[in-house]
Amino acid sequence: MKILRINMTDLSVLEEVVPQDYVGLGGRALTSMIVANEVRPTCHPLGPNNKLVFAPGLLTGTMAPNTGRLSVGAKSPLTGTIKESNAGGTSSQKLAKLGIKALVIEGKPTGEKFYTIKIDKNGASVVEENEVVGLGNYTAFKKLSSMYGEKVGVIGIGQAGEAKMSAANISVKDLDGNIRSAGRGGLGAVMGSKQVKAIVIDDRDAEGLAIAQPEKFKEAARRLANNIKKHPVTGEGIPTYGTNVMVNIINEAGGLPTRNFRTGRFDGAQKICGETMYDTIVKRNGKPTHGCCTGCIIKCSQVYNDAEGNYVTSGFEYETIWGFGANCCIDNLDDIARIDWLCDDIGIDTIEMAATTAVAMDAGIINFGDGKAVIRLLEEEVAKASPLGRILGNGADLTGKAYGITRVPTVKGQSIPAYDPRAIKGMGITYATSTQGADHTAGYTVGTNLLKIGGEVNPLGKAGQVELSRNLQIATAALDSTGLCLFVAFPILDFPDTFQAIVDLINAQYNLELTCDNVNELGKLIIKTEKEFNKAAGFSNAHDRLPEFLSEECAPHNTTWDFTGAEIDELYNF
Repeated sequence: MKILRINMTDLSVLEEVVPQDYVGLGGRALTSMIVANEVRPTCHPLGPNNKLVFAPGLLTGTMAPNTGRLSVGAKSPLTGTIKESNAGGTSSQKLAKLGIKALVIEGKPTGEKFYTIKIDKNGASVVEENEVVGLGNYTAFKKLSSMYGEKVGVIGIGQAGEAKMSAANISVKDLDGNIRSAGRGGLGAVMGSKQVKAIVIDDRDAEGLAIAQPEKFKEAARRLANNIKKHPVTGEGIPTYGTNVMVNIINEAGGLPTRNFRTGRFDGAQKICGETMYDTIVKRNGKPTHGCCTGCIIKCSQVYNDAEGNYVTSGFEYETIWGFGANCCIDNLDDIARIDWLCDDIGIDTIEMAATTAVAMDAGIINFGDGKAVIRLLEEEVAKASPLGRILGNGADLTGKAYGITRVPTVKGQSIPAYDPRAIKGMGITYATSTQGADHTAGYTVGTNLLKIGGEVNPLGKAGQVELSRNLQIATAALDSTGLCLFVAFPILDFPDTFQAIVDLINAQYNLELTCDNVNELGKLIIKTEKEFNKAAGFSNAHDRLPEFLSEECAPHNTTWDFTGAEIDELYNF
């Protein structure tokens, strides 16, 4: 395995032997460690001293199920904190099979040209990009695949990343040539600041990964797959209805943020829920169940067609449908699907843009419920990087400041997603304390708060929430390092052998003797490393707080966010 460094200042390529301290790291553990060790915490996120790090997980590129996630790390231009975001698609597995443990992009060109980085079994090169600059992701990915081979992996940025908007994401080609996103934290802007339009990965004739103990690996992989398939969430609920199965569940629980977090229930929920989406997809000959990468056995994705049976979008996620649906009061699923496609094409985070759009609606720029107006804003303003488009593309915080709006649902500059913290208080603790701004994936307490997975903690009460969030954040940091999909957490919580199977996979691949405690300690190390980076960047416990307006009562339960600072700060006592 090697670390591949691309210096964009002089367009040089350097291959390094993996340092001993990094041998046992992958995914988030490796991206955060490299950023913490090599990036000055006070640097400008879009300047030459930031670095953009791509790392497959410890198990990525193997036959283990659901291990195709790619971690991307840098200092975030949206939050100013350290950031890891991850995505599915095919690129992570291709990097792993080429023996690349991490790809580090550093420096910054002096001119205005954009470049494509080409990686194959012979190494890497940097070439001036003249074909796809200025194009949206869908067109650019098709063109790059035509130029370099239909089966190449592609990582790229859309117009938002080229314009260095703080909500820009990094897009990854999936099995069908469509888009998956490392969405949060504005890492597409970092890639744009390096003037890298795309990374093309050709793993033809790659040697692949050696497994130290292949029979033990196969046995552990079977156990993991069986546990994933037999759990009701990963074996039935999500494969059938996708993540959008959560709309009715969260709406019923009174935690579906509606009209810019004014209430926890949306009258139009039935029109946009997972069950309605499933029926619509089947009626239009789409694909209700679909995988984005090789080896996925959960298949939470889908292909959504329009009324004429034409492709609109895939990977149509709950958070996107909530954000542009309930939070913006849009109950037309076709409008939301078109918005999702546009965000993928422009290369901008749907969660950040949904929260930003609701703030813009509060500012009177467009009206709540007007899906066609949102489409126009994306097509005519954000995609074209107009002055208004740049304000919106730089996220909810900037939009709120530009228009004098105080109802802005962010923590450390990143928008709160999909679950009202007054009705699901464990999520509020995660939003407040995550090292990376408000992030539901950092410690997903909904499983225990609402679904009674791994136990039960009353979502409306304070008792047990800090401990729940702490344990989940530690476990998630470790899971993000393996390349495993986050949904594997559901069987982990209910079937103890699932976690043991993951540890056994790592041991069999690398000929190690790790225990479950060792893996938990890795999660703690990651979070402590990220916390120290943020402290050096100027963050303190005072930044681990939710917005003031959440002290308002939230119907239907009429609960408020009532944790004190001292109670929140207990999370980091480990």
